[in-house]
Parts: sequence; structure tokens; C-alpha cells
Amino acid sequence: MKILAKKFLCFSPIHYICVEFGVQMTEEDKKQLNTFEGKLRHFMFLYDELKKENASLRQLLSEKEAEIQRMESCIKEAEAQYTNLKMARIISINDNELRDTKQRLARLVREVDKCIALLNE
Repeated sequence: MKILAKKFLCFSPIHYICVEFGVQMTEEDKKQLNTFEGKLRHFMFLYDELKKENASLRQLLSEKEAEIQRMESCIKEAEAQYTNLKMARIISINDNELRDTKQRLARLVREVDKCIALLNE
């Protein structure tokens, strides 16, 4: 590289910086600089693409987390319904048991009535 006292405009910001410091670039330097700029632009493009992909993945993740929460609440509701159904099944009485229970209650009522009648005498 040769140092120059002159300054002139270039299209590339890096060329402009080199000119500001009075450095003249050879063709080989320009070629390397262009290669570097191309690779830098490519990496910047890839960085932007990865940022977009990252944002979309974060959005997808939050949607999936919300869906998981909805499904967990559905599971809790279904478990509560299942528990209620089990309790109802345990409590439910078939026809024979219902008839027997009514007869026992009727006997108890008659017995209580007899006791009350004896107390009133």
C-alpha cells in the first residue's frame, strides 16, 4: 500500500476511510476488500434471516405454550367431571336397594311414632 496526500471520493465506505487516511489501495487490496464486503453483506443477510426465523420460532413457542395451558385446563376439568361421575356412581342406588331403604325408613318412622305415643301417655 502506498500513502497518498490526496483525498477523493469512492463508492465504498471502506474505500472512503482508506482515502481519508491517505492510503492508496492496490488492485489486490481492492479485490480483497470487495471479497470481504461481499462476505460481510452475505453474513449480514444471514443474520437478518436468522433474526426473522428466531422471531417466528418465539411466536410459535408462545402459541404452543398457550395451547398447552388450554389443554391442561381441559384435563383438569375432565378429571373433575370424572371424579364427580365416580361419586355419583357410588352414591347411586339400584331399584332393589331403593325399595329396601324406603322400607327401613318407614319402619324407623313407625318406631319413632310409637315412642312419641308412649311419651304422651
